Amino acid sequence: MPPKPRILIAEDESGIADTLQYVLRSDGFEPVWCATAEDTIKSFADEPPALAILDVGLPDLNGFELFKRLQGITRASGGVEVPMIFLTARSDEIDRVVGLELGADDYIAKPFSPRELVARVRTVLRRSGRTQSAVAAAPAAVAAPVPKPQPFMLDAERMQIRYYGRALDLSRYEYGLLKLMVQRPGRVFTRDELLQLVWDDASESFDRTVDAHIKTLRAKLKAIAPEVEPIRTLRGTGYALNEELPLTP
Repeated sequence: MPPKPRILIAEDESGIADTLQYVLRSDGFEPVWCATAEDTIKSFADEPPALAILDVGLPDLNGFELFKRLQGITRASGGVEVPMIFLTARSDEIDRVVGLELGADDYIAKPFSPRELVARVRTVLRRSGRTQSAVAAAPAAVAAPVPKPQPFMLDAERMQIRYYGRALDLSRYEYGLLKLMVQRPGRVFTRDELLQLVWDDASESFDRTVDAHIKTLRAKLKAIAPEVEPIRTLRGTGYALNEELPLTP
């Protein structure tokens, strides 16, 4: 059996990295996650991947600079260039233009559909002469194991969240709150952070506004899975999504 194409992921947010690894592995690739640019450079130098996905906002080095350094490694070794895709929370046109002018093969803004990203990975690999064999080695959409159902499924394009397979009927702010927590399970968000990230004018809202929306959100989740407590309250601090939810209610 031919080896699975290695996909190097440079992403500092563990929730997003876990999602990427899951969908890539399910589609027949071998994902390798690095949380920093330093680790990415080391992994790349040790064994160049079939393709690299680079987060622009890494904590220790700008993704654009990381891209240049990885290209430098390839050129110094005399190897064939590795196709790369930028992944970023910034969707400004200037950032997209900079990334593509550097030579990146694609540019995807968060939030994104994991399945769309996998489709783009396959498209970039097909375009790359170096990786024709890698794509052929990954007919895994047929052979891949059936993905396990997840408690929460986020469809950012439709602004919809499913909970144990059922679509939630959420208000605008309920969706915003839950989306943040689903993307970063276990991460504690303070009330002030939630106000700043979800509400249009945080200065005109109060902590109790967040509490009221969390209360109604919990009621909608409990109506689907009465025995499950997906949102944790940290008294005096804020809220977090439970990282250890059962796969079935």
